[in-house]
Amino acid sequence: MSDNKAKISDGLRKKASPKNFTKNPIKGAKIVIMVSSAKGGVGKSTFAINLTFAIQKKGKKVGLLDADIYGPSLPKMIGLNEKPKTDGKILYPIEKYGAQFMSLGFLVDEKTPMIWRGPMVISAIKTLTEKVEWKDLDFLIVDMPPGTGDTQLTFAQDVKIDGAIIVSTPQELALIDVQRGIRMFDKTKIKIVGLVDNMSFFKGDDGKKYNIFGEGGVEKTAKEFNKKFLGKIPISTKLRESADLGLPLTYKEPKNEISKIFSEIADKVMQGVV
Repeated sequence: MSDNKAKISDGLRKKASPKNFTKNPIKGAKIVIMVSSAKGGVGKSTFAINLTFAIQKKGKKVGLLDADIYGPSLPKMIGLNEKPKTDGKILYPIEKYGAQFMSLGFLVDEKTPMIWRGPMVISAIKTLTEKVEWKDLDFLIVDMPPGTGDTQLTFAQDVKIDGAIIVSTPQELALIDVQRGIRMFDKTKIKIVGLVDNMSFFKGDDGKKYNIFGEGGVEKTAKEFNKKFLGKIPISTKLRESADLGLPLTYKEPKNEISKIFSEIADKVMQGVV
């Protein structure tokens, strides 16, 4: 019995060992940055779109690729309900507010569930990374789905990524998944630009800060794994409302207090990948 266990263990270890893959750049984008959470429900997509416009406000040409195959939210957050143009082989990004966007949500009805197995997911990712003609982007932000599954592995193995940002709430349950995400990026040799503490606290009308999901967990995890801590973003009604309206806060109100936090994070991100 012990011999069989040894064989199984050796087989799994060999299969899981890192390999050298040919990583292809995304055409039309100078720098590609992944925004990951490893855990769902931490505000990753809202962070990604506001980071996009925070970087744009610094005079850069920016695009956002919504790679969340099972739950694409970009069409709602940017207020777009149209299909991208195509010549049958190439997809052309949809432009709005001076930025470029692509999402599977543009190609399917929003009420259609993505009941897909792994090979279909991989095929969709290859379409989004190989058949979209981005136009001279300085930065392409990739909004990743939660978890460490087929989408993440396909990107890690096939796509040249310049850096990854991990977004989390300070809740311990979320941080367990963040640790898995850090190990995944380290194992696949993708540079982690830093960690962001999202929905970090709520500031009441009394001016006090309330730590709804705990306090300091993301920064502590960053130190534990020797990664940069990029900053804290509070819970904000304005962030939620702007996303629902399809008018991102960092575009609509760049001088807003929270937009300024995004601007500071954008500076750190840009410095971390160039």
